[in-house]
Amino acid sequence: MKIIIIGAGEVGYHIAKSLYLENDIVVIDEDENACQRADELDVQVITGNGANAAILEKVLIGADLLLALTGDDEINIVACMTTKLIKQSSKTFKTMARVSNPDYIDRPVAKRTQVGIDVMICPELALASEIADILSIPSAIDSESFADGKIKMMEFVVKADSHLVDKHIRDIGLFDCCIVSALFRGSQIIIPHGDDLIRAEDHIVIIGEKSAMKDISSFFGKIKKNTAMIIGGGIVGLYLAQLLETTDMKIKIIEKDRYRSEMVADHLKKTLVLLGDGTDLSLLREEGVGEMDVVISVTDSDERNLLCSLLAKQMGTKKVIVRADHFDYVPLFEMVGVDSAVSPMEATINEVLKLTMGTGIEALTTIEGDKAEIVEYTISKKSKINGKLIKNVSFPEGSIASMVINDDSTIVPRGNYKVKEEDHILVFSIPSVLPDVEKLFK
Repeated sequence: MKIIIIGAGEVGYHIAKSLYLENDIVVIDEDENACQRADELDVQVITGNGANAAILEKVLIGADLLLALTGDDEINIVACMTTKLIKQSSKTFKTMARVSNPDYIDRPVAKRTQVGIDVMICPELALASEIADILSIPSAIDSESFADGKIKMMEFVVKADSHLVDKHIRDIGLFDCCIVSALFRGSQIIIPHGDDLIRAEDHIVIIGEKSAMKDISSFFGKIKKNTAMIIGGGIVGLYLAQLLETTDMKIKIIEKDRYRSEMVADHLKKTLVLLGDGTDLSLLREEGVGEMDVVISVTDSDERNLLCSLLAKQMGTKKVIVRADHFDYVPLFEMVGVDSAVSPMEATINEVLKLTMGTGIEALTTIEGDKAEIVEYTISKKSKINGKLIKNVSFPEGSIASMVINDDSTIVPRGNYKVKEEDHILVFSIPSVLPDVEKLFK
């Protein structure tokens, strides 16, 4: 597949790095330093304006996908519109634009085909939605939804004092509508069987019906989340506060820019907005940060977010969640004491992977950075596993069919389950075997 990536910043570079081994990649950026870094990959690099029609006409020959990922909404939108005009004879060509301005998008992912954009994504809104989802389940450190919200994936940490330590998977007492899909133990990924033991500090991934997940969360310790402090009143902070205002949580926002803090206060009804610096110890003490159930630091500086969260943790906050714009920082932040580090880049990567993996994929999410993926496939009439019993399907080692959704039913697929057309199947997989998994559904 030939893919044009406009923008060689953190998002564009990481996506190019993820895709270049199996695709023909062209990267366009005006910044010479960004181009120089991208040039270290085996990709074609062009220094210039990605919305320039003359540049686009040259590189679009034979292209299948254009990703406009700069930090400028207007450049991204114009690039997609121009590209569609140039490629109007191609029905299979796709475009994707990253945007941040709420005037252009009011939800994390949208379609704007009328203006030439097949997928429009706002990473900041996606990040806020993910954090709100995590906060909806006590003790969770990650959360994703599938099958139009019917199914949830939750990731938990098994604490040393948990009653689950040294228990076999088969003995933890999950509901029939839930399954343990994976254990992350250090750098090791375990596709669990009933006789596998759970160890302290394991990260355990459970997939199940949405209605059952709140009860399951009590297995991992009860953590109240009645009070929350958000540090940073930017797009993420504002949207997160709006989502949390629909719950019974008491919320405070600290924002250091006076104009922005006034604007945020005007948009919120139940949130206390404070003008100040999230690293100001006296302010944090005055506002009772040590009594907070959760502190979420979502400024536009990874270093500031880390500092704010560690200060809050030191002062007694029960749980801290941090935004990490640099994707590689996520595991590092969690190593030094952050309960959950989340990246706005992850949603963008997931949408790009859906576009590059072909048809039949309804949803895709990465877990633990990019150590594993969960993909929602729809069974077509032509799928190789259509009509087969699960026990007769040779899923590659490192993958497992975790859940089946058909009509309004959700099923943990046992060996005698017969796959049917229109079934939605959630598959947990390590990235290296995902191409082999995909072949089963074609």
